[in-house]
Amino acid sequence: MALAERIPMRDGDDDNRRDADVVLGDDWVAPDSTVEKELRDSRAQRGLFTLNRSPLTRKIITFNLIALNVLVAGVLWLNSSRDTLAIQRINALQSEVELIADTFEVQMQVNAAPLGSSSGVDVASTLNGIDLREGMQVLVYDSATFLVGEAIGRVPPAVEVSADQDDPTLIADFLNGLWQGVAGLFTYFSDEPDLVLEDRLRREIETGDPALTRVVQAGGGGDTVFYAFSPIRVGDAILGTVALASSAAEIDAAVRKERERVLEMFIIATLVSIGLSLVLASTIANPISDLADAAEIGRDRDRKHKTTGRIRIPDLTARPDEIGRLSGALRGMVSALYDRIDANEQFAADVAHEIKNPLASLRSAVGSMRMVKKDEHRQKLLDVIEHDVRRLDRLVSDISNASRLDSELVKEEEQEFDLLKMIGNISEFLGEDARSKGIEFISDLPKTKITTNGLEARLAQVFVNLITNAISFCEDGDAIRVWARRRDNRVLVVVEDTGPGIPEEALQKIFKRFYTSRPQSDFGNNSGLGLAISKQIIEAHGGVIWAENIRPTEADVTSEPLGARFVVGLPI
Repeated sequence: MALAERIPMRDGDDDNRRDADVVLGDDWVAPDSTVEKELRDSRAQRGLFTLNRSPLTRKIITFNLIALNVLVAGVLWLNSSRDTLAIQRINALQSEVELIADTFEVQMQVNAAPLGSSSGVDVASTLNGIDLREGMQVLVYDSATFLVGEAIGRVPPAVEVSADQDDPTLIADFLNGLWQGVAGLFTYFSDEPDLVLEDRLRREIETGDPALTRVVQAGGGGDTVFYAFSPIRVGDAILGTVALASSAAEIDAAVRKERERVLEMFIIATLVSIGLSLVLASTIANPISDLADAAEIGRDRDRKHKTTGRIRIPDLTARPDEIGRLSGALRGMVSALYDRIDANEQFAADVAHEIKNPLASLRSAVGSMRMVKKDEHRQKLLDVIEHDVRRLDRLVSDISNASRLDSELVKEEEQEFDLLKMIGNISEFLGEDARSKGIEFISDLPKTKITTNGLEARLAQVFVNLITNAISFCEDGDAIRVWARRRDNRVLVVVEDTGPGIPEEALQKIFKRFYTSRPQSDFGNNSGLGLAISKQIIEAHGGVIWAENIRPTEADVTSEPLGARFVVGLPI
């Protein structure tokens, strides 16, 4: 759990706030009081677990189950205990069938008559004298593979089957039956006949090497059966074969029991995996669904031209994961969009206000021209009209440049350039204009080259604007100084003058649009957008710009300023 201290929980207007210490977890979802009504309705329809409406939830469950099934299939496939039991049974059968064959060999060394003949060895009596365990059957064939005797084991096993092995294995039996049914579909149309045990063993004897003792593993009705064969020798002659059939029911029972336990654990693990997957999906899918629903609500409102309040993206920033980052990014993006909308609305209102002033003056001058009779009065009115037209033209041009600035800053590509060379060229050009007006112009730039990445033309626009502003406020005998210094990973470029300085109340306003603080004689010659545009360009380059007054001593803020200073800081 993550502790988020004093997270503001807003309900309604910004003025109506309540703060609380809220403990948040990774599955935290924004409370209903902070989201839209449409989003609350969507949550009510969605519920806690929404397999039918959440592809992400289905994917999480599916991939978790696939991994679990692969694990269980591997456990069942790599069944080492069964292989160990089968090897032990094969070794035991080899020994038993060889002992039975040795019994017949000893008797035939005394009586060499063929097996099955009336004068030969009594096969039935010999087999009856052998103790065979239950589940075993011995068959004796002569040299021509004719059956001459057989016997069925009736001796109970030395080790009784434990009680727990008699427990039902429903899952394993069901899967085994299903497998046998599927396998039966492939063998149903087989031409191979279903042979009885006698014929099956005869075929194994005829197809195998009669001189070797061997064990064959086969399946019969879904159970494992072992066939062991051993020749009956007298000298180098093979006079018959002993075949021993043994059912591996106890092995199959032990394997089924083991598989049953594995499958039971698999079912439990599957249920747990599905439950945990649903919980995990709810902590991932539901918050993402909230974010998507909030965005879609805003889209739908925009399509329907509904302006009933702003869209609020759920605040999941307290989550210490990617969803928290996504929520923060979306909230920041939406906030930036609304800020831009507000700025555009304010800009439009400011434009309308600024345009109304020269229009009102023009309307008044045009109306007055209809009434004046004297030429000197008419000429004054024409001068006013010309001045207002120039003011409108300048205002419209500056407004057009300011409105296109954002898109142009995004479209243009930054390049590396020599900042000092650019400032030096501007200082050389504007310095001549300043000197022609009796203003001393000083350029103090380092000799070492300083390069930076940015839009050279836009940054040049900033320094041209700052220097021309300084020139416009200076008079004959004043001075302007442009200097630059490198400070670690930044460069400071300063434009300072010995003009009248900046009024204290204007220091925080001069970078606002349409604000200007000039003498009445200079009224209408500036739109008040130059410094606002400069600030926008500098901030787009990751820099800062500010203005301050130059005073005889910083300790006395009430002293008359000796001039103004504009400082630009840019990263390099």
